Amino acid sequence: MKNIIIFTDGGSRGNPGQAAAGAVFCNEKGDIIKEHGKYLGSNLTNNEAEYMAAIFGLEKFKKQFGKRLAKEVEVLLCCDSELLVKQLNREYKIENEKLQPLFLKLWNLCIDFKKVKIKAVSRNKNKEADRVVNEVLDNEKKEAKLF
Repeated sequence: MKNIIIFTDGGSRGNPGQAAAGAVFCNEKGDIIKEHGKYLGSNLTNNEAEYMAAIFGLEKFKKQFGKRLAKEVEVLLCCDSELLVKQLNREYKIENEKLQPLFLKLWNLCIDFKKVKIKAVSRNKNKEADRVVNEVLDNEKKEAKLF
């Protein structure tokens, strides 16, 4: 494995509200290898969830495939958050104080890989990661009703 595509999405119902992250790993051809979702908590904005999803995707890759492989892999990180992509590509400043530590964490995490290229994709191209986010949020809502 030399290249991997990671589609990430973060969503918040309520903005701020209940939030989740989704990460979908694809090979160079775009075939899905793995998908992961995580409940992030409550009172999070959509932008915070987007950052946390990108962090989650890279961290999950490292845990699943190991740090050594991460150093050999070129990652195309695809996100539908224009803000996140433009901030990471140094086109926008990070003025929101809550996003600044998330930016630093994501920036430093990218160093663990051979190369990370961040690309903005349309929501239409990010449907699988969005689906994972919604499944996590739907399941969290069902679990909350049980208690």
